Amino acid sequence: MELNINVSLDPTLGCGQAHRWIKKGDAWEGVLGNDIVTLREKDGYVECEGTGDKDKVLKYLRHKDDLETIYGSISDDPFVRELAMACPGLRILEQEPWECTATYLLATNANVKRIGMMVESVCRTFGRDLGGRWSFPSPEEILDKAEHIGSCRLGYRDARLIELAEKVADRVIVPEDLAGMDRIECREALMDINGIGNKVADCITLFSYGHLNSFPIDARIENVLRERYGISGSYRKLSEFAERRFGEYAGYAQELLYHCGTMAGSQAQVGGSHPI
Repeated sequence: MELNINVSLDPTLGCGQAHRWIKKGDAWEGVLGNDIVTLREKDGYVECEGTGDKDKVLKYLRHKDDLETIYGSISDDPFVRELAMACPGLRILEQEPWECTATYLLATNANVKRIGMMVESVCRTFGRDLGGRWSFPSPEEILDKAEHIGSCRLGYRDARLIELAEKVADRVIVPEDLAGMDRIECREALMDINGIGNKVADCITLFSYGHLNSFPIDARIENVLRERYGISGSYRKLSEFAERRFGEYAGYAQELLYHCGTMAGSQAQVGGSHPI
């Protein structure tokens, strides 16, 4: 199946937005729903195998985002303009709300490699075997085998994941309902969840709910803001600076700034390790 979309797969799938993509040779293998999907860049299009649902993959890759307009907007900043020219085709992903929320709940105080390992462990323990890869488990699937959570080696995060699964299963939290909220409402609702703070909430609003003005700030972004822009301070201060500086597409600027540290060659290794 051919996808007519302008996308650069390496930075889009390999810099930590999502954690289920593995680089194998010239292709990326990931799991979307119950499908093991392989994407490979070709001249002018993307080759997709493993699913016949073209719309699902295009939606995941946010094919309606006009990169020319977005990059033009954030390129008022000279450093971001330089990064955009060096990394055309980087896209924000649109991830399924439950999976994205549960994944980023695990992401606290962990690097990208560690997050990927925890997510795969959760999938192997609770998900369905799709043939060498596993589906991301539903809340009910986690609760059905909750006694096995310790084998996932999540540390203090295991109780938080069980708590989240219980609240979603009981519809105390309905991830899909947050899609109708504005960014501030969505962010506040996410931060009511045990274990979700500023950065994680901003990641979820950006990578699942499409609030492209969200600007997650981790240690790497904090360092870039200090070294390139001379700004430091509280999370709120840095967020307000980013919103003023980069505007409605601050999330795209954030991904370029995040990826700038990897452009020199830190990418997923061939054979299945996660991005480092």
